[in-house]
Amino acid sequence: MTEDRSKDGEEVRHLTAEELQAIEEEFDPELRFRKLARPLALTTGAVLFLLSCYHFYTAGFGIPQATVHRGLHLGLTLLVVFLSFSAFGKQEHVSSGRAPFGLPLLDWVLAIAGIISALYVPWIYSELAFRVGNPLPIDVVMGTILIVVLLEAVRRSMGWPLPVIALLFIAYAYFGQAMPGILIHPGASWSNIVNHLYLTSQGIYGTALGVIATYVFHFVLFGVMATRIGLGQLFIDIASALAGRYAGGPAKVSVLSSALLGSISGSSIANTVTTGALTIPAMIRVGYPRHFAAAVEAAASTGGQITPPVMGAVAFLMIEYLGVPLTTILTAALVPAFMHFFGVLVQVHLEARRLGLRGLSADELPNAWKVLKAGWLSVLPLVILVAVLLSGRTPFAAAFYSITACILVLAIQQVQASGLADGLKGTVTGIVEGFILGAKQSLSVTAAAALVGVVIGIVTLTGVGFKIAYMVTSIAQGWATSLHDTLAFLPFELMTVASLTLLFTLILTAIVCILMGCGIPTTANYIIMVAVAAPILGMLGVQPMVAHYFVFYYGVLADVTPPVAMAAYAGAGIAGANAFKAGNTAFRLSMGKALVPFVFAFQPALLLVTDGFTWEAFALAFSGAILGIWVLASAVSSWLFAPLYWFERIVLVFAAILLVAPNLTSTAIGLLLVVPIALRQLIPKWRGPTTA
Repeated sequence: MTEDRSKDGEEVRHLTAEELQAIEEEFDPELRFRKLARPLALTTGAVLFLLSCYHFYTAGFGIPQATVHRGLHLGLTLLVVFLSFSAFGKQEHVSSGRAPFGLPLLDWVLAIAGIISALYVPWIYSELAFRVGNPLPIDVVMGTILIVVLLEAVRRSMGWPLPVIALLFIAYAYFGQAMPGILIHPGASWSNIVNHLYLTSQGIYGTALGVIATYVFHFVLFGVMATRIGLGQLFIDIASALAGRYAGGPAKVSVLSSALLGSISGSSIANTVTTGALTIPAMIRVGYPRHFAAAVEAAASTGGQITPPVMGAVAFLMIEYLGVPLTTILTAALVPAFMHFFGVLVQVHLEARRLGLRGLSADELPNAWKVLKAGWLSVLPLVILVAVLLSGRTPFAAAFYSITACILVLAIQQVQASGLADGLKGTVTGIVEGFILGAKQSLSVTAAAALVGVVIGIVTLTGVGFKIAYMVTSIAQGWATSLHDTLAFLPFELMTVASLTLLFTLILTAIVCILMGCGIPTTANYIIMVAVAAPILGMLGVQPMVAHYFVFYYGVLADVTPPVAMAAYAGAGIAGANAFKAGNTAFRLSMGKALVPFVFAFQPALLLVTDGFTWEAFALAFSGAILGIWVLASAVSSWLFAPLYWFERIVLVFAAILLVAPNLTSTAIGLLLVVPIALRQLIPKWRGPTTA
């Protein structure tokens, strides 16, 4: 750890690599791997390496039958999960003096049971058509074992929330006759539940696991390999060179670098730690409060999950659910992602103006030309990835070519640095380590996707999704009617009952998404909410792509929403700040991500590729959102062009709400509210200083 001083002379801590890793592991349970004895570590590493090799090969040369492919991926994953994660979430050191190879006997039983039960369905695949609907006793036993193993695997690698939700859904399916009101259903026997979840493509072996095994694994591996060749560091250096000189420069570097790094990384916490190690101490040094520095990095880093082309793996799930090309998904993500980073950047700028903060000096900044000249080769794999995706080839083909490019770039870098012999040796080491780490980072998301398949299977078995949709829309319509009647005294109609119903439904859906996201990873949260919440919006005529993006964005927002704002807490650990204060500030900085989904729900043109798109509608929605985000940022920062009075801040909040509403009348009213406040601040500046 090194020390530095802030603007006020306060000590600024620069954490070591070990301290940063400890912070990442503290707030991300998916990285709490236990330390294995050497023989078992080598064996586990070999399995992980072979798993990556298998996926690298299938990406380039074809994927076997879907159930076989998914079963093999799941089986090897469960084997390694019980070798890598302890039963109590601790990074215990496993010595060779304990049970077989240093592991408790229960872990071996679960690991073996997991791989056998996962591979059982592919093994009987040729007979599956005759077993579905009429399972043999051995089928029920194997299915029961896999469900139990999955619950424990996810509990170990991610914690309790998702297993508890899965158990509640299973209980709902079994005890259907005891449910109240509209939720009642005939109930299903355990044999029927296992049959649906285990032997059909509607449960464990369904779309969620398929997307992880077919797309997501490859892009996790690409992100790891791209980082190893220096692409992440290049992004940080480029961001520093471009934005560091301006007022509050380190915070602007944080936003830009997190946006760039987010294009290859889907983890908010990993992004926070990687870029925050450099940007958070720099922000504190120029004068930002510690909690604000942590919040900036967390808010910017969560934007990585909505940044094309990877989008935290959700882009590939959308392909399957929506049945549209990846280019359509990525195009739709462009404007909302820009809005999020714009919202954070505006608040960072206003805070810098309010506090009178400087930018970084020329001596503190890298030279953009020198950075590009030294590291341009590391950009090549990302260029290839985007080019292949845009060409219309499959995502896994794009991953294959981009990973291959990473390997070639790694070889060139190693040979240039160490000569031919040592360079080749370093290349092999880099490939092996990268492939092991890539597979390791996919373990928890694979287990979670398989368990989410249980939840999705119960939804399709019982039809509970549409029942929940009916309940929510009925509540929202009741509220809308009451509010509409209350506002009947106005000389004009502010919103119709239908619009108010949609508004209340969106608010309820957003709350549920945030609550679910507090304990569930983004990918798993998105899959569940698509099954449960998307039908709610569909009943009100919301286009499928709009509904999917809405639930996705609010699921991501959970990473900076207290009380479980893990990305913000990781940033607070680096900054030495109050975690809850950092979480509250990070949520405030993410207002763009919170506002924009409501804008595109009412005006889908903001997503560019929805039905009925017109440039006129897009221009109105885009300009209103930009102005609304800026005005709301001014209100919460207490600074527009100069300090604001308290009543001006209240007026600006109302103006911002009117501005983001995609309606010409409301936008005009919002502007009329802002203009007097802006003129009150600008006219003295235009007149210049007065003399006595």
